Amino acid sequence: MFGFEDLPKFFFSFLIVLPLVAITHQLGHLIVAILFGGRVDFTIGRGKTIFKKGKFKIKSVYFLDSFCVYEELKIDNRFTHAFVYAGGIIANLASILIMNGLVVYSTVEPSLFSYQFVYFSVYYVALSLLPIKFSETTSSDGRAIYDALRYGKIACNPD
Repeated sequence: MFGFEDLPKFFFSFLIVLPLVAITHQLGHLIVAILFGGRVDFTIGRGKTIFKKGKFKIKSVYFLDSFCVYEELKIDNRFTHAFVYAGGIIANLASILIMNGLVVYSTVEPSLFSYQFVYFSVYYVALSLLPIKFSETTSSDGRAIYDALRYGKIACNPD
C-alpha cells in the first residue's frame, strides 16, 4: 500500500531516477546518430527553455520528457536509421547490464536508486519496442525500426 511515508521515495524516483533513464535512452539515439555523421538536436524536458548551448537545451519541466532529433546521416540507408532508432533501447539495455554488474561485483551497494534505475530502464525498453504510431510524424522506436527496415521510411523524430 502507498502511504505518506512513501512520498519522498516517489518524488526521488519521479524527479531524479526516471529523468536519468530517459536521458540515457536519448543519449543512445544521440551517440548512434553522431556515429553515422548526423546533426543532432538534444532537448531535456518540455516547456520554457532555461538553458541552451548550441543544439543542447534544458527546459523548465525537465522530468517530463527528453528527445533527440537528427538530420542528414552521412551513412544514409534503412539500416543506419533503424540503428539510430534502436540506439535508445541499446543504451537502456547497456545501462541495465552495467548497473547489475556494479551491484553484483559490490562496486555499488544495492539501493533505491540502483533498483529503480534498472526497474524503469526495463519498462523503457519494453515500451519503446511496442510498434505504436503516436501521430503522423512520431512513433515509438519499435514502429520506427519496423518502418525503416520494411519500407525504408524515415520518421521525423526517433522517439
